[in-house]
Formats: sequence, C-alpha cells, structure tokens
Amino acid sequence: MLQTRVIPCLQLVGKSLVKTIRFKEFQYIGDPINTVRIFNELEVDELCFLNIRATVENLSPDLDVLNEIANECFMPLSYGGGVKDFDIAKKIFSIGFEKIIINSYAIENHEFVKKISEHFGSQSVIGSIDVKKNLWGNYNVYKNDGTEKTKLDVLEWAKKLEELGAGELLITSMDNDGTWEGFDINIIRQITSIVNIPVIANGGAGNVKHIGEAVKSGGASAVALGSMVVFQKKGMGVLVNFPDKNILNQILSET
Repeated sequence: MLQTRVIPCLQLVGKSLVKTIRFKEFQYIGDPINTVRIFNELEVDELCFLNIRATVENLSPDLDVLNEIANECFMPLSYGGGVKDFDIAKKIFSIGFEKIIINSYAIENHEFVKKISEHFGSQSVIGSIDVKKNLWGNYNVYKNDGTEKTKLDVLEWAKKLEELGAGELLITSMDNDGTWEGFDINIIRQITSIVNIPVIANGGAGNVKHIGEAVKSGGASAVALGSMVVFQKKGMGVLVNFPDKNILNQILSET
C-alpha cells in the first residue's frame, strides 16, 4: 500500500469513460468495467468515478452502471455526479461505494452535506470544489461541470464544507485539468493551510514528480490522477496504467 493515496479519478459520460481537457472537449477512453478489472490487477488502493454531465443534464446516477462497477471492483470506491437525493445516496452506499462526492448540490443545499455526514459519517462525504483563475489571478468557484461561475470565496467555501461535515475535499483545477502540466500547488497549499481534513489534489498531473510536489509543497493528503492513468503519454493513445509503486513510494518518501 502506498504511503500517500494515489487515486485514479475516472470520468463518466453515460456508460462510457472519457477524459476532458480543461473541462471542455473530452475523448472516449473505454468501458468502465474493463477498466476496473485492469486496476484490480494493478492493485490500486482506491478508485474515484465522476459522472461529469449528470448535474448539467439533470440526470440521476446510473445505478445499474454503479452496481456493475462495485461488483467488479476490489478496492474502495467513491462516486460523484447528480447526487441530490438522500435515498439515492443511500442506494449508492448499499451498492458498495464507500464515499459520495458532492459538488454543485452542496452549493445549492448546504444541509444535504450535513445530512449525509450525520447519517453515514463524515468519512463518507467528499466535498468537491472546482476552481479556475480569472484574469487577475484570483480563484473562482464553479459548479455544474464548470459551466457556471459562483460568487463563493474558495477558501471560505472549503472551510464551510468542513463545518458541514465533509471528511475530505477534492480540489480540481479547471485550468490544469488534462494538461499534464502539474497541479495548481498554490490553491492546494492555501486550502490545506486552513482546513483540518484531508485534501485531494486533482487536475494536471503529468508525472510522478507532480505527485510529490502536491504532497510536499501543497500539503495534499492524496492525489487524483486522470490522464496519467488512461493514456500512454501526452498526445498518445489510450492505455490504462498506474505508476510504478516503488517509484511512487520513493518520490513520496522524499516529501
């Protein structure tokens, strides 16, 4: 097991896996079930699935797909996308997912985060924040798959999610998503310095050094990988993979 959690973060559109670049165009990756089987063989510690169009298209989570994933998967699972109902959340947990990721609906209904946390425990809730820099270098919080800018202050919102009972935060840089250029260490560092819960850095990882930077310089407790685990290299074809654990442990031990 790795010293720091390194989590493949897989994007769903319908019943297919995809990968976005800066929350815009996306490329088809493949079938989620086959991908889960590969990650089983690679002995990955944890998997994250995000249905990136569910909220924008007002879709409920596809419980059939999630059930197939959970039945095939040997590691802890988290899911986000279109979770707006307590009973739906309950079904996702009963299927076998350990954590639910809440983004847009947390902004619209703070009490929903609190209710899930109080009923299932804070460890079951990941508060997700999508951030993007404006022309002046300040960070804005976005919702609905990055299509709608909010007036929230990112640091205040991070603290609020913690207060509502989120056990972890998933911080995604819209600017860095799918670029292979590294995480936005600045915003990760700002958030980890003010909250007392684990922060997962997401968006931009291109090599194992970026993972070390997110932990050492950003203070992240975990990192989420997208492009790195579904492509051979930048600009090359689909290949489901995972960084060598010995190399990862070496990088992380230096942090």
